[in-house]
Amino acid sequence: MPIESGSCASARQAKQKRKSHSLSIRRTNSSEQERAGLQRDMLEGQDSKLPSSVRNTLLELFGQIEREFENLYIENLELRREIDTLNERLAGEGQTIDGAELSKGQLKTKASHSTSQLSQKLKTTYKASTSKIVSSFKTTTSRAICQLVKEYVGHRDGIWDVSVARTQPVVLGTASADHTALLWSIETGKCVTKYVGHVGSVNSVKFHPTEQVALTASGDQTAHIWRYIVQLPTPQPTADCNQMSGEDEVECSDKDEPDGDGEGSSDCPTIRGPLTSLKSHQGVVIAADWLVGGKQAVTASWDRTANLYDVETSELVHSLTGHDQELTHCCTHPTQRLVVTSSRDTTFRLWDFRDPSIHSVNVFQGHTDTVTSAVFTVGDNVVSGSDDRTVKVWDLKNMRSPIATIRTDSAVNRINVCVGQRIIALPHDNRQVRLFDMSGVRLARLPRSNRQGHRRMVCCTAWCEDHPICNLFTCGFDRQAIGWNINIPALLQEK
Repeated sequence: MPIESGSCASARQAKQKRKSHSLSIRRTNSSEQERAGLQRDMLEGQDSKLPSSVRNTLLELFGQIEREFENLYIENLELRREIDTLNERLAGEGQTIDGAELSKGQLKTKASHSTSQLSQKLKTTYKASTSKIVSSFKTTTSRAICQLVKEYVGHRDGIWDVSVARTQPVVLGTASADHTALLWSIETGKCVTKYVGHVGSVNSVKFHPTEQVALTASGDQTAHIWRYIVQLPTPQPTADCNQMSGEDEVECSDKDEPDGDGEGSSDCPTIRGPLTSLKSHQGVVIAADWLVGGKQAVTASWDRTANLYDVETSELVHSLTGHDQELTHCCTHPTQRLVVTSSRDTTFRLWDFRDPSIHSVNVFQGHTDTVTSAVFTVGDNVVSGSDDRTVKVWDLKNMRSPIATIRTDSAVNRINVCVGQRIIALPHDNRQVRLFDMSGVRLARLPRSNRQGHRRMVCCTAWCEDHPICNLFTCGFDRQAIGWNINIPALLQEK
């Protein structure tokens, strides 16, 4: 009688397992509709204040959970059978290999090693299967916590930067590649002032801490300081944007983008020239900001330098050199004479002007690609974002390594931190905006659907913690800025 080889037996056994697994899957799938019908019948007989759409969504989610755990249970059984088979095979090999018996310790070591590999496989499968369920719940809750309130449409090209005034009346500022900077009424979404003094792309806009004065940086190699006077129109009732939200994300073509000749900037007052022009750079001025007190301003340029100016005289006070490649951003500390500059050389630098006689510099290394922005938070922390798809939180007293690292799936643009609640808003190249806390825990993703959110790269974010309607603003290369209402207490409670 022929004896079946070990390899043939193993192949036949594996084939039988796959067949039994597929039969189990078929049985599971065939009864899904029956179970769903029974669940709906049971719920219909119960009193509930939930809308039918919400109840149906919950049923679908619980159905997904049940199916996932059934599949995991079946896989677990198969893995356990494989472990038993492996242990039996190892025991048999221990009696026959080289005509000598393996010691019990050696056999136990081999079995435990193989068992640990299978256990790790089981854990990986479980994590991958359940992550879909968790993400489904996160998407649902984030729609309720993060709501689109207003869209600001009127630019004719992409918007690079967005900022919120620090004085009354509170207005929104946007800087665009169409060579203009616009000021908006946050409540009505109407343009209230247009600045047209630059002859190149406007790359940055920042408001003076105590006066109605704005600072803009441009591709024309200058930074302008200009005064504005706005009278805000009476706010109109805001439409309920929840009615527009869709469940599925879709790709949008160029025809879905806002019309560049929209009414947002057609009839607003125009400012044609600056109070002061800062002109010491030899390349594109990519960003600018006010030092604490508003008597000095700092600019960052593609000529690899950052300049510190006296605002009243327009004189250059310091030229900050040391970066090996073009600068991408600059930011100032809200209460101290500190500046951070980021660069394409994968570093960002901290410049200390607290001592008028000297200024020191510290270099932070930790990214592997362009550092797109670095911003101050409360205390002694700095948050940096990079094209290497990471965001890092640093302690100024320890430059060697970050205290937290956030890893994402897309390049990160100009970030902003909600100082009071310590929440970081991350704008991405892939059109998404994500919210994280300072320890790196993901809190939410702003809703994106076929009728909400940005349709192209999101360039910048800005928090406005005290505004009752919109407390987060985003802008993108789809020519619009968006105001969001983030329910921060609910967001932190979800965490």
